Order: sequence, then C-alpha cells, then structure tokens
Amino acid sequence: MRIPIDEDEAAPGGAVIRARVVASGREQVIELEIVRGKANRARINRAQVKPREILGIVRTVVFAPEDLSLVRGDPSVRRSFLDDLATQLSPIHASVRSDFDRVARQRAALMKAAQASLRRGSSPDLSTLEIWDQQFAALSARITATRASIASRLEEPAARFYDDVADSPRHLRLAFDASVDRVIGTDPDNPASADLTDVEAQTERMLAALASVREKETERGVNLVGAHRDDLTLSLGAMPVKGYASHGESWSVALALRLGAFDLLSDDGDTPILILDDVFAELDSSRREGLAALASKAEQIIVTCAVAGDLPASLDHHALHVRLDPERGTVIDEADNE
Repeated sequence: MRIPIDEDEAAPGGAVIRARVVASGREQVIELEIVRGKANRARINRAQVKPREILGIVRTVVFAPEDLSLVRGDPSVRRSFLDDLATQLSPIHASVRSDFDRVARQRAALMKAAQASLRRGSSPDLSTLEIWDQQFAALSARITATRASIASRLEEPAARFYDDVADSPRHLRLAFDASVDRVIGTDPDNPASADLTDVEAQTERMLAALASVREKETERGVNLVGAHRDDLTLSLGAMPVKGYASHGESWSVALALRLGAFDLLSDDGDTPILILDDVFAELDSSRREGLAALASKAEQIIVTCAVAGDLPASLDHHALHVRLDPERGTVIDEADNE
C-alpha cells in the first residue's frame, strides 16, 4: 500500500495484510482486509473466516515507548495488557470479553435510566436487573479468573527479567487487584471464595457485591464493581512502582512485563515474534546491552529504530532502510549492517 504524501491526495480506502505462517509444523496463509467504514474481513488458506478466528495463530510480543503507560498509566492499560496476553494464550478470551463489554453497557444504561428516574422523584424500573446481574456476574468472574491466573504465572518470569535488566537490589512483585475484593470480603467458611480463579465461587461473590452497591449504582448511574475495574499492582520491594520508581526503573518494569509475556507464550507453544519498536533510544547503555542479550535468545526479532547507532553492536541483524520518496511513496532498501 502506498502512503499518501500530499494533503490533497486521498487516503486509501483500506489495506490488505497477508502472511505465510509456519506454526506447530503447519503452514498457513493468513489474510486480513481492513476496509474503511466497513467490517474487516479475514481468510485462512483462502477460506473466509471471522476476523477473531485468526487470533493466536501468529503470536507476537511488542515492546514500544508507549509501554511506559503500563507502569504510569490508568488501570485500563494494565487490564488490556493482561487481556491481550490471555487472548494469545486462549483466543476464546476475546469472545468472553466482548460479551462482557456488551452486557456491561446494557447494565450501565439501566443504571443511568434508574438515576434519571430518581432525579425526577419516581421509582426506577429495575425489573430486568436480576437478569443482567446474572450475566454480568458470570462473565465478570470468568474474565477476572483468567486475568488472575495470567498475573500469577507472569510474576516469576517478569521478576527474573527485571533482575537481569535492572541489576537492582529491589525485586519486582505483581499482585492482581480484583475489584470484587475492594467491595466484599471472602467467606471464611468457604475457602473457594478467596480463590479468584474459581469461576463459580467468584460469580456468587460478584452477585453479592452487586447487591451491596446497588443503591450507590442507581444514584450514580454506573457499574461500580466488575471486571472493568480490575487492576494489576506493581511493586519494587515494599513500594509501588507508580509514583515512586525512577524513570529507569519504570522502563525496566515495563520491559520486564513484556519479556515475561514472551516467556509465557514461549512455554505455551511456538516461540512468538519479538518486536522492539524504537525502544533502544529510550534505554541507557547498560539496559541496551541487557535487552540485546535477552532478545538474542528469540528465534525471530523485528527491531525498528530512527537512528542506526541506537542498536547495540552485539545485536546480530539484517538491516532494512525505510524512507519516504516524493514520487514512489514508502521505499525499503537494503542497508549496510555495520
């Protein structure tokens, strides 16, 4: 696809991404057509499939400058990180999350209508709330269980990679922060209530939590508890990373999370493609060399950088130079690997 150059030049109506993939000894041709204003289309070996069916075929881990938001950003960034990793490990998670988002919107709309009724001085119509609560609690429990499991499995490799990259006396700790735990306690007579990966027990807890905040929800017109309010807590020693870690430490934590994800995906099946998007410029020399040493263990790596000198000398690579030509658009040339 040629990228438009002039302001007067019309942008393309879409693009086609095509790749030949060999995974688990099986070769497949994957095509994804992105069409502006229309639904995306996908094909596997020329057979039309739903776009979500291509999830998990090509596993990738991308580390980019924007990943600093994993440490400093809102909880939604960390939820997306866990969800994206979970989807690569088990593509069905994307469908569960989509169903939850749909139910959460419907339930929020009901809460908003209830809030409007209260402001008018009339009684809200909550006749369908029980049905939405059941669906909301079941889907929320499934998502929370998956995220909690991923967080637990991620802690060891992420902490190990942090030690390798940061060379710090403080160790990285991960803890999953489920919103249901902030609203309602566990049942001492039911040990399963403390196990976030027990979907049945957490569904019951979520229903109890929804009942406890119902009055506040109708007053505010929002869903106050659920998987959409989960978070992942990151700590160095006894101190939270957010707000206390230095810039270098924050970078190392973000990098450790991505490398930990790479480790999880590698253990689960084929080694994923590791993509390092202009990150070496953001690291000091020791962290550059540390990342290069760790990245060299991957089977396939794609590295982008604006300045060739940002690449560590120890990183063996085949270089391509991407430039913008006024006449030809985007041009890719062979570059010297010096």
